[in-house]
Amino acid sequence: MEIALIVAVIAILFISRAIKIVPQQHAWVVERLGRYDRTLAPGLRVLVPFVDRVSYKHSLKEIPLDVPSQVCITKDNTQLTVDGILYFQVTDAMRASYGSSNFIVAITQLAQTTLRSVIGRMELDKTFEERDAINASVVSALDEAALNWGVKVLRYEIKDLTPPAEILRSMQAQITAEREKRALIAASEGRRQEQINIATGEREAAIARSEGEKQAEINKAQGEAAAITAVADATADAIRKIAEAIRSPGGEQAVQLKVAEKAVDAYAQLAQKNNTMIVPGNMSEVGGLIGTAMALLKGGQKT
Repeated sequence: MEIALIVAVIAILFISRAIKIVPQQHAWVVERLGRYDRTLAPGLRVLVPFVDRVSYKHSLKEIPLDVPSQVCITKDNTQLTVDGILYFQVTDAMRASYGSSNFIVAITQLAQTTLRSVIGRMELDKTFEERDAINASVVSALDEAALNWGVKVLRYEIKDLTPPAEILRSMQAQITAEREKRALIAASEGRRQEQINIATGEREAAIARSEGEKQAEINKAQGEAAAITAVADATADAIRKIAEAIRSPGGEQAVQLKVAEKAVDAYAQLAQKNNTMIVPGNMSEVGGLIGTAMALLKGGQKT
């Protein structure tokens, strides 16, 4: 029984050291007699007991690494506290095991060093505007160096940029002044636009009034012209009718009689309205008119 128990324990020990199950998204590095032998992929794997040994276990997932905050000096000699987060992934388990004694510490230190170098080439205002450029510079530098460590640096993100309190107060004052400036400019632009709108409205109203007055004058002139034309047409028609009457038989005598009657009536009215009788200088003219009228009357009665 004791021998069987010992054999069973040894068998279990051999099986436990010989059979390994590697999880998904993991890579295990196997050494044989202290020397790198192979990298185990996910799944069921068999080792030689007491000869093969799993020396390193790596996760192939994307790993976030918090980079501690540090004080950087900008190009204009301003202190700036910067902290960020780095995302990397193990791509070569063998290099990650033997390329560096601690690739995580190496990546962290290199990220801080690169960040100080990039910030030192920029002025303070630019550091807030060029975050993407800073992140890209850090990733480029880290990715080149991390190839020997079997690591792929995916991205770096700055979490916070904190200048000293005095700089923050001056920046706040600058922002306030800039906002006040923009407000004044906006107000002046509003007043300018208002004056332009008023002037444009007045001009359009004046043009409309002048156009209305012009059209009214045109209409009035056209009306007067039409009236004159109508009167002229009526007068011409009357003259034509008188001319036709004169040319007809007895027309000339009728005209002479009408003229004599008008003359007699005119002298009669003068005699009635005035105490003083106005007598023409040449009475023969009046007599002639009267005689002509009487002759015409007599001639008309005979006919």
